Amino acid sequence: MYIYNRSITITMDTMDVKGQASVEYLLLALVFLIIIGSVTVPLINQGINDSLDVSHSSDASAAINSIANAIGVVYSNGPGSVRTINVYFSNTNAALTYNSANSTIQMSVPEYNGPNKVIDANVPIAVTLNGGNSVSIVNKTNYNATVTWPIGTSAINVAMVPS
Repeated sequence: MYIYNRSITITMDTMDVKGQASVEYLLLALVFLIIIGSVTVPLINQGINDSLDVSHSSDASAAINSIANAIGVVYSNGPGSVRTINVYFSNTNAALTYNSANSTIQMSVPEYNGPNKVIDANVPIAVTLNGGNSVSIVNKTNYNATVTWPIGTSAINVAMVPS
């Protein structure tokens, strides 16, 4: 008796295998991009906010130190002297104040992540700001600061006018 050996082979279509592999690689790449994006985007935002904090603090520091230097120049020239400077405040919306306890002019600069940062500069004599102890500063504005020491007074006047 003759036995016929017949084998049945099932072959998968090679196109289906390649398509499945492509979909798996695409899904793997998508998961990888989602993980990378969820980690890097918050870090980028944090970095941008930190750099803006440094920028705004340095702008306020430059302006306050310029005003303090102008006060020093007027003080050294004596009563009757005048000096006008232009200063820029970026994104502060705060008040420039004179602190008589430690003879400083100061400003509290808001920060994105955390408490306000106080920027100050020493002055050699009592100061009045726009006739008082403080002046409100509007953000992103240039100011003409006219520093005068009127004859017969014991304080230097600083008049801050937006330019």
